[in-house]
Amino acid sequence: MSNVHYNEKFQDRHNGPSTEQTEEMLNFLGVASLDGLIEQTVPAQIRRKAMNLPNALSEVAYLDKVAQIAEKNKVFKSYIGQGYYDVVLPGVIQRNVFENPGWYTQYTPYQAEIAQGRLQALLNFQTVVSDFTGLEIANASLLDEATAAAEAMFMLYSARKSKNANVFLVSPNIFPQTLDVLVTRATPFGVELRVAEVTEVNLTEDVFAVFVQYPAADGTVADYKKIAESAHAKNITVCVAADLMSLALLTPPGEWGADVVVGNSQRFGVPMGFGGPHAAFFATRDAYKRNIPGRIIGVTSDSNGEYALRMALQTREQHIRRDKASSNICTAQALLAIMASFYAVYHGPKGIKNIASRINDLAKLADKAIQALGYEQTNKTYFDTLRFNVGKEVDGLKSEALNNELNFYYNEGTVGVSIDETTTFQDIETIVKVFAKVKAKAQDIVDLEELANELGTSIPSELARTSAYLSHPIFNSYHSEHEMLRYIKSLEAKDLSLCHSMIPLGSCTMKLNATTEMVPVTWARFGGLHPFAPVDQTSGYMLLINELNDWLSEITGFAKMSFQPNSGAQGEYAGLMVIDAYHKSRGEGHRDICLIPASAHGTNPASASMAGLKVVVVKTDDKGNIDVEDLRAKAIEHAANLNSLMVTYPSTHGVFEETIIEICNIIHENGGQVYMDGANMNAQVGLTSPGFIGADVCHLNLHKTFCIPHGGGGPGMGPIGVAAHLVPFLPNHKVVEVSGTDGITAVSAAPFGSASILLISHAYIAMMGAKGLTDATKIAILNANYIKARLEDHYPVLYAGANGRCAHEMILDCRGFKNAGVEVADIAKRLMDYGFHAPTVSFPVAGTLMVEPTESESKPELDRFCDALIAIRQEIAAVEAGEVDKENNVLKNAPHTAAVVSGDEWNRPYSRQTAAYPLPYLKIAKFWPSVGRVNDSQGDRMLICSCPSIEEYA
Repeated sequence: MSNVHYNEKFQDRHNGPSTEQTEEMLNFLGVASLDGLIEQTVPAQIRRKAMNLPNALSEVAYLDKVAQIAEKNKVFKSYIGQGYYDVVLPGVIQRNVFENPGWYTQYTPYQAEIAQGRLQALLNFQTVVSDFTGLEIANASLLDEATAAAEAMFMLYSARKSKNANVFLVSPNIFPQTLDVLVTRATPFGVELRVAEVTEVNLTEDVFAVFVQYPAADGTVADYKKIAESAHAKNITVCVAADLMSLALLTPPGEWGADVVVGNSQRFGVPMGFGGPHAAFFATRDAYKRNIPGRIIGVTSDSNGEYALRMALQTREQHIRRDKASSNICTAQALLAIMASFYAVYHGPKGIKNIASRINDLAKLADKAIQALGYEQTNKTYFDTLRFNVGKEVDGLKSEALNNELNFYYNEGTVGVSIDETTTFQDIETIVKVFAKVKAKAQDIVDLEELANELGTSIPSELARTSAYLSHPIFNSYHSEHEMLRYIKSLEAKDLSLCHSMIPLGSCTMKLNATTEMVPVTWARFGGLHPFAPVDQTSGYMLLINELNDWLSEITGFAKMSFQPNSGAQGEYAGLMVIDAYHKSRGEGHRDICLIPASAHGTNPASASMAGLKVVVVKTDDKGNIDVEDLRAKAIEHAANLNSLMVTYPSTHGVFEETIIEICNIIHENGGQVYMDGANMNAQVGLTSPGFIGADVCHLNLHKTFCIPHGGGGPGMGPIGVAAHLVPFLPNHKVVEVSGTDGITAVSAAPFGSASILLISHAYIAMMGAKGLTDATKIAILNANYIKARLEDHYPVLYAGANGRCAHEMILDCRGFKNAGVEVADIAKRLMDYGFHAPTVSFPVAGTLMVEPTESESKPELDRFCDALIAIRQEIAAVEAGEVDKENNVLKNAPHTAAVVSGDEWNRPYSRQTAAYPLPYLKIAKFWPSVGRVNDSQGDRMLICSCPSIEEYA
C-alpha cells in the first residue's frame, strides 16, 4: 500500500506504551481489550459520544500552522507600561532554563533532597526581593502583581489591631487591573475598598491599611515617608506595589515605612507574553513571617550536617486548615522566579544599576525633547514613565504613533510613555519624530545629542537609593556567559525532573511536555506582545484563544471558557464567584452554603471560604465515596441557602463514583450549582465530561491534563468552563473587555491570565485530535491499573471502583508499617536511592502514597517503578522480621549521597552496594541526591530565608 498519505501520529510519541506493551499489560490484567478495561472502570451512564474536534496534525504541520497564526500578531514597540515592559532575556537563560526540560519539568520541591538546585535558585529570588524592597522576608513568588496585592490586603486585614477597622484605603493612582482584582477579593470578606488620596486627613479610625503604588500608575515618584509615620501612629499598616527595576535607583519602601511590598519581577528578563506567566513578589517584615501567603524557601542542614534547603513555611496550609486557611494558593510561578533570579545573578548589582540608570536617562531625554516641542509633561519626578497633556491632539498622536508601529498609553487627554530595557537612543528619536509631526514641527529642531549631555535628575535626592543590594557573592561571581552557564548547570544537576524518571504524583499528573508544544512559547510574536496592546494587533492570539475555547468547550461539555484564572486555585475561586453572581442575578444572594466532601482537595474549602461561603462537610463512606444519603440530607436541610457543591471527579481517592449524576441532581433539586474540581480531568477526556455528568462549572488544570509544564512549582493555568446560564457572569477586565456587562470583576491581572502558555495546550489538542486524546485517557487508566495489579500484593490499595478497578490513580496504604517503625516518609526518601521522586505523600489520607503514572510512561518505566517499590517492601519486611535494626537501616538513613557512599568511613549495618545500587538498572543510570535527609525542625527553629554568608550560616 502507498505511503503517500502517511503522517506520523503525534499520539504515538505522547503515549508511552507501544501496541505490544499495551497488549502485555492487558494480558497481565486479564482483560481482552482496552475498551473492555474502560467498561470495567468508567460507569456506562456517564459515557459520552465521541468528541467533535479537528483532525490531528503532525508536529511539522502544527508548527507550520502556529507560525501562520503568529504572523497575525503585530508586535509594535510598546511604551504602554502599566506593569508590563519589554525586556532582554539573556540567551544563556533562555536556552538553558526557559527552553530546558531539566528546569521546566520539575515538580514543586516537596522532596527537598532531590530539589536543591531550584531551591537555591528560589532562595536567590527571595534574596533579590528582600534586598530591593528593604524588607526582612520574601516568599518564593505569587501569581501576579494584582493578586499579590489582594493577598496583602487580606493578610493585613487578618492581622489588624482594631477589629472594628474594615477599610482598605487605596490610592487612585494604582494600576487599573490591580484595583479590579482588589474589588473582587474585598467583597466576600466585607472589606470596604475606599479609593481616595492617601493623606493624613483620610487616615480615619476605620482604616486598617493603606495601599500606594511606587512609582505611581501615572509614573510619579512620591515621598510617602510622612504618611507611613502617621499611619503607624494610628496602628494602620502600609502596603506598597513597587517596580522592582526602579528600586535600583529609588529608596526601598522598607526603609521609609512599608510593612508589605508587592509587585512583579517581569522586568527581570521575563517576556511580556501577552500577560504572563510572570513571578509576582511579596515581601514583608519579620513580624508577619507566619502570616505570609505562598511558599518560603529556608536554610537548614542535612543528616550529615551539611548546608541544605527546603520549603520552610510550607504553606499548602489549606490542606491542613481547609476553610480556616488564610489563602487558597497552591501554585506559584517558580520557573519565572527562577529566571528572574538568574537575571539578577547574571547582571549583578552593577549591571542592574546600569540598566535602571539607562532606562531613567532615556526617559529624561524623551522628557526634555518632547517638552522642547511645546508639550506639557506632568510628572515632576519619575523613574521611567512620562505623562503628556495633549488634549485634542490625542487622536492625531495616536494615529501617527500607529503609523510608526508605536503603542503609547492613552488616558483622558494624556499620553503615557514608559521606557524599558529594550529602548535605545534611536527609539527616542522615533518617539520625538511622532510628537513633532503632530505639532507640524521638524524633528531636527530638537538636538538629542546636546540634550543628552545635560539631563539633570528626575528623582529627588531624598528618594535616591543609598543602601547596597545584591552584595552576596552569588550575585557577584557569574557575569561571563561561561561562568553563568556552569552555575545554571550546577544547580540543574541537583534536581530530579522528568528528564530522569517518571514522577508518579497522584493528583498532579506529571505527563510529557512535548518539545513541539514548547517551541512557539519563545517566539517573539507571542512573547513580545503587551497584554493591553490594541485589539487589531493581537488577532493571532485571539484566533488561538478562540480555537482553544471551542476545543475545551467540546471536551468539557460546556458553553464557554474563561482563560483569566492563572492557577487551579484561582479557577476554583473564579468559578465560585461566577456561581455567586448567578444567584444574585436571580435575587438569591443569600445562598451561602457550600457542601464539600470530606475527601476533597484542601483548596476547595479554602476557596469557598475566600468566596464568602460557609462550608458544610459531607461524609464519605468506607470505600471513600461520597455518602449520598448524607449529601441528600444536608442539601435538603440547607435548601433555602444552598449555594453549591464542590466535587472532584474521579474522586480524590481515584475512583469513578457510580452515583455522580444522582449527586448533581440532588444539588440542582435544592437550588444549588455544581462546581467540579478538574484536577482529575486526565481520566475524563473523551470518555465523559463535566457538562455531561451535570456540573455547572469546572476549572481545568492546564498544567496537568493539558501538558503545560509544572516548572518546579508553577506556572499553571486554571481556566473555567461554564454551562450556558453562567456565561454572562464570566470574569471581565478593567482594561480589555473579555466578558459581558454582568461579568464579575477580574480575578487576575491580565485579561487572559498567563496567555503565552496557552500555546502549549493548543498544540497538545491540535496534534492529538479527538481519538488521540481519548486514547491518552484510556492509556492513563491502563497504566494506573497495571501498577495497582503489580503492587497490591505488596501494599494494600485503599479504594477501588465497583469492579475492583481504579481510575487514573490509586492510594497505597503504608500505615501498617508504623508498627515496625517505618514511616511513609522513609519510603519516600528511600525511593530517591532508586532514582524516583516519591508519589504524593499523606494526601488525601495520612500515611499513604497516592500514585498516578499518566499515559506518557512506557511499560518498562512502570515496571522499573514497581520493582523499586517491591524491593523497598522487602527492606521493610526485614525490619518487621527483626533482621535489621529499627533505627539504623537502609530506610531510615535514606537518601544516600555520593559523598557518604564513597567516603572513607562506612560503619552502617548494610553494604554500600545496598545503599546506592539496590537494583541492577541503577548501574546504568544513577541519580544521586545532592544532600542527605533534610532537617525540618532545625529550619523551623532558625528561619533563614535569604542567601546566608558562610559566617552567618556557621
